[in-house]
Amino acid sequence: GLETWWVEHQQALEAAGYMLRPRYRPGWKPSWVGTNKSYFDVEDGQSKALRLCMDATRISDGKPVMLKRLINEEGPYELQINKLFSTEPLFSNPRNRCVQLFDVIELPDVPPIMVYPLLRRYYDPPFQTFGEFVIFFAQICEGIQFMHENHVAHRDCTSWNIMLDPSNMYPNSFHPVATRRSKDFRGKAKRYSRTQRPTRYLLIDFGLSRQYDPANGPPFDQPVRGGDKSAPEHQDGKTLCNPFPTDVYYLGNLVREDYMQKYRGFEFMAPLVADMVQEDPTKRPDVSEVITRFTEIRKNLSTWKLRSRMARINEFWSVAMWRAVNHWYRTLGYVVTRKPAIPEPK
Repeated sequence: GLETWWVEHQQALEAAGYMLRPRYRPGWKPSWVGTNKSYFDVEDGQSKALRLCMDATRISDGKPVMLKRLINEEGPYELQINKLFSTEPLFSNPRNRCVQLFDVIELPDVPPIMVYPLLRRYYDPPFQTFGEFVIFFAQICEGIQFMHENHVAHRDCTSWNIMLDPSNMYPNSFHPVATRRSKDFRGKAKRYSRTQRPTRYLLIDFGLSRQYDPANGPPFDQPVRGGDKSAPEHQDGKTLCNPFPTDVYYLGNLVREDYMQKYRGFEFMAPLVADMVQEDPTKRPDVSEVITRFTEIRKNLSTWKLRSRMARINEFWSVAMWRAVNHWYRTLGYVVTRKPAIPEPK
């Protein structure tokens, strides 16, 4: 199956400094066999089952990492762009939101394997307040702006390719498959909210990304359809288009589909998002204009609004009441302990 490749290369990866979980080591025997437990209830029953990615532990310091096999179809671009943003002078720039490439493992007869920190989906756990959403959107726009300033279009900056750095919120990490459980699978993962411990948001997956030469003028490239296939300029699949306005579309559409259409209270984003998803790419603001406009929007949001709970449109009133009471009880604690309404990481 999908896991076989990793089992076959486990010893080579261990020699390179990375240990896979017991399930993927030679001679593994399922711990639940012969007991009254289900595979679901034990650590070695948790399967990642992804062809290209696998969690591991860096042997030198015990750090949880993610391994990703570089596939030939995506050529050298993913590695090239990862290296660009993981080395100086770009790496230490505070506006750089590209995930750090820790290492590249070279094994005989297989494409390179890239090593990253273990991250979480940006929306897991869900946002609690509008202030938490505001800092998320500000950071990701800043990250795309930094890429664009360095003449790189992401070309797939959609929900699946935006992550959060869990090191602040999950100080003891978590299980890489059953992400609500502790690393050893014995209980729940200890976690803090974004407001308690602000987090950084990161862009991943540069397989479709490209760097363009500004000397050649605005780039026009073949449309590529990543996670979001709704960009108007990609619908015929043939017309060459500028990928930079498409990145702006992806960010606008993420807010529209994942937040404005699912949660109450996002009217403050409506005019900006409407411009970001315009049918004609030339009429969309560039990402720097998006940031300028969003900075103004942010200034006009009251502390009350920023601390308010993000409530789903389809929430049952009884659930909404219970959550609202819990939310304001929690918020009182944040106010007393002077947690900012917009939780910016230091």
